[in-house]
Amino acid sequence: MSKSLLAEPAAFIFDMDGTLLDTEPSYTIATQQVLDPYNVEFTMELKRRAIGGDSHSSAQLVIDHYNLPLSADEFLAKREVFLRELFTDPAEIPGAGEFIQALAVSDVPIGLATSSHHYLYKLKLSRKSWGNCFDQVVCGDNPHLKHGKPSPDIFLLCARMLHVDPERCIVFEDSPNGVRAAISAGMQVIAISSPYVADGALDNASLVVDSYSDLQQLLTRWTNA
Repeated sequence: MSKSLLAEPAAFIFDMDGTLLDTEPSYTIATQQVLDPYNVEFTMELKRRAIGGDSHSSAQLVIDHYNLPLSADEFLAKREVFLRELFTDPAEIPGAGEFIQALAVSDVPIGLATSSHHYLYKLKLSRKSWGNCFDQVVCGDNPHLKHGKPSPDIFLLCARMLHVDPERCIVFEDSPNGVRAAISAGMQVIAISSPYVADGALDNASLVVDSYSDLQQLLTRWTNA
């Protein structure tokens, strides 16, 4: 789906995992390492159902699917041990850093709304030159959040912290849960295609693109406004 996008957005809000950083393979590896003792495989179908949601909900989904003798907190604690080793310098989604830095020269504020907990957000972006380009950051463990994606809470909180109306925000996402959350918040959303998302699952977005290079015309318009 392609809809008319705001000519002069009041703010841009980015998801992080899968939108800016290619961390999904690391989550797959770490999750599989937790599952190995139970002799089960973290399938692509299950991964697609879990992607983009808050950590506890995604963990519970895996636990219920395999009937594991773990709580969500126990599952996440085990996975965290592996993630800490994998997230020291995660790969960037091609063009994401340059896109963020180009937007940062404009007067339009940029927010980050990620389901990752704060310590993982800091770890993942610690070596990225563009990691400090965000005017506000909302993480999944923010005490003011009651519900994770696909609920709109995280995007509404980010807009509030940026002092802008939700209807004047453009969100960048890669997951169906994230797209639903942005739409529920009353925001426009640009979806970056992902190999981890089923075909057609992002079609409710205002615009779906294959990569950041497809957004150059919009970038020029926004930065010259």
